[in-house]
Formats: sequence, structure tokens, C-alpha cells
Amino acid sequence: MAKKQLHITNGSALTNYLNDSGYQGDIFTWHEMLCEGPTHVNLLSDKFLKTRADFFNTSYNIELDIKAFKSEISKLDYVDNYSEIVLWFEYDLFCHINLIAVISLIQQKKIKRPLFLVCSGRVSSSKNLKGLSELSTEELTAHYTDRIKLNEDDIELAQTLWQIYNGKDHNLFKPFIVKSSSFDYMSNCLKAHLKRFPDSKSGLSTIEKNILEILEKNTIKSQHHLLGYALNYQGFYGFGDLQLNRIIEQLSLFYTKDKNGIKLNRKGYEALLGQHNFSTEINDNTVFGGVRKLDFQFNKDENKLVKTVINAH
Repeated sequence: MAKKQLHITNGSALTNYLNDSGYQGDIFTWHEMLCEGPTHVNLLSDKFLKTRADFFNTSYNIELDIKAFKSEISKLDYVDNYSEIVLWFEYDLFCHINLIAVISLIQQKKIKRPLFLVCSGRVSSSKNLKGLSELSTEELTAHYTDRIKLNEDDIELAQTLWQIYNGKDHNLFKPFIVKSSSFDYMSNCLKAHLKRFPDSKSGLSTIEKNILEILEKNTIKSQHHLLGYALNYQGFYGFGDLQLNRIIEQLSLFYTKDKNGIKLNRKGYEALLGQHNFSTEINDNTVFGGVRKLDFQFNKDENKLVKTVINAH
């Protein structure tokens, strides 16, 4: 019997698209969002699953379906059935953190099968970057036809980046920003990640500043209206509704809501001007892999993370 492909997709929308488009082979749907919350290097460990379950329950009041997660991963137990594994992930940070984790998972399971990457982003028909599910059938076919075979250096790079993400020093990402690889958007994603930490002057991350700038420059009628702007103008982050709504709510000290809409208040303008460091007032206890967001700040002058003064010991 001829062997088939195993497709690992970045979510249900793409899985449905591939099924509807008649792609052959089995599909493993990756549902995690490892760009946020604590993680562990060993994705097969009970510690990893408990950590993720606790995070989703505490941060989003969502119960992680561990049984379903294990069921999807179990598809990797039958690699003898497959000739190759095709990874379908997009240009953004959300996808790239998941991507390096999935490649690391495959290595942790000691799977020796050719790995191919289908990664969307720039397409000739649009000035905007596109997700895989946004591609036309013809564009998706072209991406699949041009899929890139990952070499040993690519696989080693992904594993190294996953180790760093789970560690305490994310400045270790910096040398890899300029490293060439088959991951065309990795450099953009690593730079975007470092700017998720509070700016050393304003205390705002890039995405937080972006949301306040949206309020400054536009007439915003509701939080849903603001969410729409934030989703469309977030660059290389690729965050979903849940994540952005949480950030918007954490920024509530910078705006006022009334029947006419949402407007920046005095603190909001001060934050945008960098007149005061508001990181402790925002008090965002988010963890990125192995690092607490508030333990570091991004210094633009030095172009690196520096330890937050209260934590510099």
C-alpha cells in the first residue's frame, strides 16, 4: 500500500479548507497558542499539559481538552504510514511559536520523515500579508506545490528557538534575527516578540501602543469596533479575538467609555508621549514561555531587553 502524507495545520479553519479542497492524506490539527502563557520544552510531558491547562483556566476561563490534544498528537505514533509530513503555518508570531514547538515535538518523538513547510504571507495579488485560509484555491495550490523541504539546519534552528523561548533570557533570540533559513518570516517574528515586552520609557508593548494609537487617530464607537481595528492592524502578531480583547481590557486605565464611544483619557496621551512608565499600573502578569513579561523591558536605544529595575537582582 502506498504511503500518504501527514498534514499538520495551524487550526480548524485550514483543516476544513484542505478537506474541502480534496487534499489527500491525514490531518493533525494544532489548536494551541503557545505564544502566550508558560510552557515547557518537553511537549509530551504531563507537566506541559498541566501548565497549559492551568493557564487557559486562569487567564481565559477555558478548560483545555487534554484528551483531544493527546488524540491529535497520537497521529504521530503511526509515522510508518506516512511518506512525509507537511507543516501548514503562517507568517505571524502566533503561528511561528507553534511551528517551532511542533518541529520540536516531532524531534522529541524521534520521527525521521521528510518535513515540508507551507507558509503564507506575501502574495502577488495583495499588498497585505495573507493567512492560509485567506488564499484562493489557486493560491493555496501554488503554495503547496512550492512547499519547502526543511533541512537539518532548519530543524536544529527550530529546536534551538524553542529552547530559548522556554528559557529565562530572550535576548538570546537576537543573533537569530539575522540568521538565514527556510523560515522567511522568522526574523520579523523574533523582532515582534522582543517588542511584546514593555518599552523602557512608556511601559507599553508595541501592540499596546498600537491600540492606543488607534484610539487617538480614529472615532471608535465600541470595544468591538476597536477590536476590529486591532485585528486588522497588528502586523506580525497574528493574535485572535480572545488575546486582543484581553489586552484591550488591560488597557482600560488609558481610555474612557460612554454612550458616544471610547476615547483616550489623559493617561492615554501621557503613555503615547512616553512621559511616564506605566508598566506597573498595567500590571500584566502574562508569561511568554519561560519569562514573565514584567521581568524585562525593551530598550530601543540598546535594541535589547533589559531587566526591570525592581527585578534586577
